[in-house]
Amino acid sequence: MHRSFALSCLSLTALFFHPAFSRAQAAPDATPLSKQVASLEERIAREEKILLDWPNLSRYREANASVAPASAAELRVVFMGDSITDMWVLPRFGEFFPGKPYIGRGISGQTTPQMLIRFRPDVLALQPKVVVILAGTNDIAGNTGPMTLEEIEGNLSSMSQLARAKGIRVVLSSVLPVYDGGHTPDGKPLVMTDRRPPEKILALNSWIKDYAAQNHDIYLDYFSAMVDDQGFLKRDLSEDGLHPNKAGYAVMAPLAEKAIATALGTKKGPGRPCSEL
Repeated sequence: MHRSFALSCLSLTALFFHPAFSRAQAAPDATPLSKQVASLEERIAREEKILLDWPNLSRYREANASVAPASAAELRVVFMGDSITDMWVLPRFGEFFPGKPYIGRGISGQTTPQMLIRFRPDVLALQPKVVVILAGTNDIAGNTGPMTLEEIEGNLSSMSQLARAKGIRVVLSSVLPVYDGGHTPDGKPLVMTDRRPPEKILALNSWIKDYAAQNHDIYLDYFSAMVDDQGFLKRDLSEDGLHPNKAGYAVMAPLAEKAIATALGTKKGPGRPCSEL
């Protein structure tokens, strides 16, 4: 059987048994059939791409090949992460870090096992002085299947160990808080805490902070600067309750800069939260 045909069949089967698809059968969709078919075809193409390249190694392959070897004096930094990093880099990275040799390697929706697989080509091969890792929210949400906190922690520690083995200084970022009641671009309400329970975010952040202190990494504490007095993401820092808006990134940027400066100036010594610097 041709691989593409097999993948399409697999995707269609998954769609047929998906809860959302089942609900659609019970409650007829008012969307025109042609648009429903187009939407399904788009989803099949997206699912097929994931099946063929699960860690999305192809995303930055050409960009990585075009990056010149780092000079001894260049203070190159790679930001590794998910959509929060990806959305930061694409429209406004230069706005927040003008003239800085910072490279973004975020991919929307990714989890730590996917990042761990692409860590060598997307970080180590670029020879940065520092890597800033922001990951874990999509693991908690189960984007690539159920994940325990211990599994997330193992992947983060593996990325840290790989970087340190190459002499790259590590900045481990806290997972951002979330809030319910944000909205999609078309105004649909969003609930974030059902898939990202605040208590799990707190537990993971506590581990990240302790791990950084024990392994001479720098802990980048975005959480404390962005959380409200109820334990949720401040509403003026995000439109959807998960991803920072421009105001959110404006809070994050100076914290990232402080953490990077500390990492560049620290060879050994305990990891310190950048919010305490």
